Amino acid sequence: MLYLLIRQFIVAPFVKLFFRPKVTGLHHIPSEGPALLVSNHLAFSDSIFLPVAVPRQIVFPAKSEYFTAPGIKGKLMATFFRSIGQIPIDRSGGRASLAALNTGLDILKKGQLFGIYPEGTRSPDGRLYKGKTGVARMAIVAGVPVIPVAMIDTHKLQPPGSVLPKVWRREPGKLFPRMNRPGVAVGEPLDFSRYEGMERDRFVLRSVTDEIMYALMDLSGQEYVDMYADKAKELLKAGESIDDHLRLGDTKAS
Repeated sequence: MLYLLIRQFIVAPFVKLFFRPKVTGLHHIPSEGPALLVSNHLAFSDSIFLPVAVPRQIVFPAKSEYFTAPGIKGKLMATFFRSIGQIPIDRSGGRASLAALNTGLDILKKGQLFGIYPEGTRSPDGRLYKGKTGVARMAIVAGVPVIPVAMIDTHKLQPPGSVLPKVWRREPGKLFPRMNRPGVAVGEPLDFSRYEGMERDRFVLRSVTDEIMYALMDLSGQEYVDMYADKAKELLKAGESIDDHLRLGDTKAS
């Protein structure tokens, strides 16, 4: 109820008035029943623009730290994330990853929409990075439609490290600034029922994940990078070049 009230009467009117997101392909999302929404991840605001665009509630996993911060600020943050349909998940790997998978499956069993970012973290430079295979395992086990969703230009509106949105941008040779208008493009559902019972086959998991990422690349128009985004962030933090490492064949995430 809190989600619907905040979305319908507070967040949605504000977003539509000030940012005017362009939304296409909503007819691909079923009006009822479970579906797995897989999206590229360009900015923190993706988790706001996407729920506003889709009429049904989407449940997203979010870092558990967002729900455990101390003090009044921490409680307000936790309330906000719960109000926009996010649930805390430990993403540290191992058993935590299995728990995250099971949480998503439980949501889908209830007939809800579950949203996930296969890249695992935000893109550091606007390109599309290699997907992690947890999304494939969830898709195969759940046996539900997998719907690719492309977030478009949200990183221009909210560049990495930026808290406040940059609504306008100036372009060389242009007299007036242009609006950084974000977009949400929903693609045709993907069907992986042919892989039923094969969720432990690592080659199948990689194949399904790559098919999902190809659909996102086609929908978003992003350049694809055969490296995990968290590895790319580590390189940038160390002052190293992502493209140099790609040329050397160093694409594995640590």
